[in-house]
Amino acid sequence: MKISVSSSKIILFANTDWYLYNFRRSLALALKQQGYEPLLISPPGPYGEKLCALGLRWESVPMDRRSLNPVRETKLLWWLVSLFRKECPALVHGFTIKCAVYGSLAARLAGVPARVNAVAGMGYVFTSNDTKARALRPLVRALMRAALGGRNTRLVLQNPDDVALFERAGLVDRDRVRLIPGSGVDCSRFDARDGQRDSSQPLRVLLAARLLWDKGLAEFVEAARRLHGEGRAIEFLLAGDPDPGNPAAVPEGTVQRWVDESLLQWLGHVDDMPALLATVDVVVLPSYREGLPKGLIEAAAFALPLVTTDVPGCREVVTDGVDGLMVPPRDAAALALAIARLQDDPQLAARLGAAARAKALSRFDERIVVADTIAVYRELLD
Repeated sequence: MKISVSSSKIILFANTDWYLYNFRRSLALALKQQGYEPLLISPPGPYGEKLCALGLRWESVPMDRRSLNPVRETKLLWWLVSLFRKECPALVHGFTIKCAVYGSLAARLAGVPARVNAVAGMGYVFTSNDTKARALRPLVRALMRAALGGRNTRLVLQNPDDVALFERAGLVDRDRVRLIPGSGVDCSRFDARDGQRDSSQPLRVLLAARLLWDKGLAEFVEAARRLHGEGRAIEFLLAGDPDPGNPAAVPEGTVQRWVDESLLQWLGHVDDMPALLATVDVVVLPSYREGLPKGLIEAAAFALPLVTTDVPGCREVVTDGVDGLMVPPRDAAALALAIARLQDDPQLAARLGAAARAKALSRFDERIVVADTIAVYRELLD
């Protein structure tokens, strides 16, 4: 069915309104400023109202992130087809694998001329070895080939490892892939710290992430246990909410037990990251795999020393010994040693932090990322 296309309407589709607000609102605002009509869609949540308060248009989608019910998923697909036929967008941009697959398939069925998909890694189905993930893999691979194929499509990936991974899996032609490092950070919100920390005070170490095992929470807690056992004056802070919609979610009761053991302070969700970063000395992310971690880039923009793992995504932000320290994934002992090294050598910590800020400003500022993303749209729309 042919639709009458609005040449300026662009739909941004994500699996949470939180993601749209925290990662893509600058893109949506830039689109509006440049004369486009952005429509943001996601499952319902409290951030939808915040997007509307910015003058953006947002609509809720009847989508369950964890659903595998064929009837419910078919209804969702046809709901999207109906929406796209009603809105007549020129382009649909889906974020995360489920939104990329469903958004692209619905866009093809609705006759939308152009499709862009941004995927941060291969997701749970391809990275987990549990039975459900392995069973779903062939179906999801076939759906992704159908969703990502076609002449007027582009796949946006965040790091070279993911580009190679998608090529090896035969999911997309290389000439339709565009490499854009994450969603960008408004570096102007983060002022560089001056000088070295006060070594007479306890070292404050922050992990800011969703409460998922694959963010390295177990290793973070074990590093805290080891360093406290050595009698070191270090405070471990954990910022982030539970994510019950994710199969890798850490139960809230487990986090509370860590708090009860005095291993860490749990801050929950933090809206004002600049204010929090102003109170800490080191930021760590012992993740098992990332697309491109925004939390590390925000800390880098604040000129904080970083400790992360030598895995895809993280290694794009940190070069070991140059603008941070890298440790092997799933290695709590190495993580503890790296934190101790920064506590014992304030000059090293200050040097790494300054280099991290320089990289953030030159490579990851959101103005660069937004401009590169809109350039992909124009490549298709023109």
